Amino acid sequence: MARPSKFDRNTAVETVMQELWRSGYEANSVKAISEKLGITRSSYYNAFGSRENLFKEALAAYFPQSPDRALYDDVGGRSIKRLISDTFHEACAARAGDPEARGCMAVNSLCELAGGPHAELGAMLVDAVLASAARFETLLRLAVSRGELGADTDVHGKALALQSLLIGINTLSKAVRSEDELWLAARTGLQALGLYEGEDAQL
Repeated sequence: MARPSKFDRNTAVETVMQELWRSGYEANSVKAISEKLGITRSSYYNAFGSRENLFKEALAAYFPQSPDRALYDDVGGRSIKRLISDTFHEACAARAGDPEARGCMAVNSLCELAGGPHAELGAMLVDAVLASAARFETLLRLAVSRGELGADTDVHGKALALQSLLIGINTLSKAVRSEDELWLAARTGLQALGLYEGEDAQL
């Protein structure tokens, strides 16, 4: 009689997510991941189907852990500028608090895979970034409708600038390890865009 499998799929996906976040897609071959999980290549393919499918699962597991997840919650009556400011502050804290300085898994993967031989994965990551920018634009349009921002606000331009700032902070965190310094960079960018709101906003 065969031994019962101790392979837990959810735990395996979490483990793979951490490895991909740490060292990227190309460094994590089927062989490398199989050895990391303690399973055979056959078990790998039976469980995940393909390397690409496993990457998609790992990325889906990453997104709920990303510090910008609050942008997708129900806004309610919360100030949009305060929501954006708090989210950037949380991102700075999260990136500075990572002892491995991994930055953002999605941004890392975008830099590695977009425009390369893995066209489907690259396109998926491009779509994720564009969806994030679109979410910023939706929030800014809501801010305009509430009177938090002027009717003449270039919401599309500001949304792209916010997305660029977020990607920049995630990347900068690989070199700048101080939360205060990362937040200084983020806060300065938000102030320049007229989108900063915090306890010191009136100082």
